[in-house]
Amino acid sequence: MDGTVLVADDDRTIRTVLTQALTRAGCKVHATSSLTTLMRWVEEGKGDLVISDVMMPDGNGLEMLPKIGQERPGLPVIVISAQNTIMTAIQAAEAEAYDYLPKPFDLPDLMKRAARALDQKRRVAPKKTTAPARGDTAGDDLPLVGRTAQMQALYRLVARVMNTELPVLITGESGTGKSLIGRAIHDFSDRRTLPFVVVSAADLAGMDGPSTLVSRAKGGSIVFDEVADYDSETQARIVRMLDTLGDTAPRVMATSQADLMGEIEAGRFRQDLFYRLGGVTIAVPSLRERVDDIPLLAQHFLGRGEREIGLTRRLSPEAMELVRAYSWPGNVRQLENTLRRLSVTSPEEEITRSEVESVLGSQPAMEPLRGVGEADKLSASVAKHLRRYFDLHGGNLPPPGVYQRVLKEVEMPLIEIALDATGGNQAKCADLLGINRNTLRKKITDLDIRVTRRRKLM
Repeated sequence: MDGTVLVADDDRTIRTVLTQALTRAGCKVHATSSLTTLMRWVEEGKGDLVISDVMMPDGNGLEMLPKIGQERPGLPVIVISAQNTIMTAIQAAEAEAYDYLPKPFDLPDLMKRAARALDQKRRVAPKKTTAPARGDTAGDDLPLVGRTAQMQALYRLVARVMNTELPVLITGESGTGKSLIGRAIHDFSDRRTLPFVVVSAADLAGMDGPSTLVSRAKGGSIVFDEVADYDSETQARIVRMLDTLGDTAPRVMATSQADLMGEIEAGRFRQDLFYRLGGVTIAVPSLRERVDDIPLLAQHFLGRGEREIGLTRRLSPEAMELVRAYSWPGNVRQLENTLRRLSVTSPEEEITRSEVESVLGSQPAMEPLRGVGEADKLSASVAKHLRRYFDLHGGNLPPPGVYQRVLKEVEMPLIEIALDATGGNQAKCADLLGINRNTLRKKITDLDIRVTRRRKLM
């Protein structure tokens, strides 16, 4: 590739690496640690491409993008940043950056993007309405933090779709942050000043339910939360509602932790509703799929705890190793709750491995059973998930107490279902299970199972 590249970064090592790589590729390079110098070069007409860091000693690289666009329309800018949050990707998109990459970046990937930027004459897009100014702490409450490739791809997709009219289907396991993605799409879109309405099945009940819902949204955003849980009648109401939306229609989004294609094949979800909701699908990765983000998230949550309760906490290296190795079936929400608890209960500034083991010892040992065929034996299903549970600890042993945790997870639903089947009659339930009545009572107490007596046709 050829052309002149302007590199602005306050890290001398990054400037050196980029200069050497771009020079070897055939480019001329001007590198600086100052935004003032970068802007002087741009104003002098130098450069066919800019690669700039965000946080610089004399300013913010993102804030320079509109000025670069005014001075040199069509000059592509690739933003690189160590601030690996969704806010950075969204702000880069709003500022019309050519591309955005997190630090640490993959050099071959950056070189490919630089080559595309130099080869492609950037189309000058019409100016968008400037977004309201946001403080440096905007987005701090959104645990949409990560530098892994999965999260960076998600950030870029959110930034691309936030101001389109397309419906958005957000999928992922419980606790991954699906609702936060929907909220971010709304809060950073052109509809940010309009209502954001999260819908339940009850909101769609009655003849006036759908019209009342649309009226509440007032052209803002509507999110059908866990849409796979809606019954067939509610799904039909949504289809009819979507088909009658007018010019001032709200943005439509939906979340689902269930595999909707599987639900369609099973006859539990309407195919026509799936096509109406799936304009763009955003798959939110589980925490197990982005283990390298766990230290960043842990730091984020401990920092939030420090701001909220004034207690400085950090994980010891051994504690962090365990946190990284754990399977986190409850994903980011479980990680957040665990660290909030440790922030309060830890007596010292440094949280130890034993403290983490103690807290995780009361956590679920297995992920929810998903996609298990009816013909599968229970033992095979349990064995499959237990093997995965052990494998997810990356060669380390799980926290002590696996036997009791697994036994509790099997015992609790077994007793609850048996009690339900016998109408809450403990004598019949004990006989059904083949255990002593006193043993059953003790297990009900130990497992904190709520018993409701009712008539049951046997």
